Amino acid sequence: MTPAPNDSEGLTALLARAGFVAADEEAEELLARAAGDAELLDGLVRRRLTGEPLAWITGSVSFCGLEVRVDPGVYVPRWQSELLAHRAVERLPAGGTAIDLCTGAGAVALTFSTYRPGARVVASDVDERAVACARANGVEVYRGDLLAPLPRTLEGRVDVVAGVVPYVPTPELPLLQRDTFTFESTLAYDGGRDGTDVLRRVLADSPRFLRPGGALLLELGGEEADALRDDLARLGYVDVTVLVDEDGDLRGIEATLGRAR
Repeated sequence: MTPAPNDSEGLTALLARAGFVAADEEAEELLARAAGDAELLDGLVRRRLTGEPLAWITGSVSFCGLEVRVDPGVYVPRWQSELLAHRAVERLPAGGTAIDLCTGAGAVALTFSTYRPGARVVASDVDERAVACARANGVEVYRGDLLAPLPRTLEGRVDVVAGVVPYVPTPELPLLQRDTFTFESTLAYDGGRDGTDVLRRVLADSPRFLRPGGALLLELGGEEADALRDDLARLGYVDVTVLVDEDGDLRGIEATLGRAR
């Protein structure tokens, strides 16, 4: 039985028993979304107990201090990607140009636009639901595969290419949280046999858009940073560094496109 609309403690206990780690925070979000409507709250809680992503139920998620709309069926931005987004913003000049690949709801693109309001920010995604959601968040987004749908006028002029692209090795997909693929598609996760298939394509295609000295920032994991070092060197990237969080966990890679000789 769902607790009363003002029973934060009871709802927290219910969610905790169901195995949700941040039960207190989720309870507050569900209560805020229900706004005192007991029947609505009951429906929201029932959906959450099936494992449906919280952001789909409440309609939004907090990312880099911003409230980002997330429609049902659209990949939910994770807090783990915030480090990459903040670093990407640091590499973007005030009046520069940035690309956000596999934008999903448009969280990284929206972060660019918010903290660098004078910059031009464009994004892409293959999923029509993601494109519609990103547009609703005010993102200039193009539907298509990675860099393919973006305006050719941007070639050689972009300061930053960033992306949270699929990088989970195919054999490791079953190890993800049990409810993930009950609701979400493998499209947002599957990076091929060793997780680097999409990453390598981005490395190869980005120099066409990046200006010399421009930055490439990609989320990745495991041993993928080491696996990509030869590709990065061959394609002319320099100053390659890995991004790690406060716990020392690998969150991404940053590289600069070398200047033409």
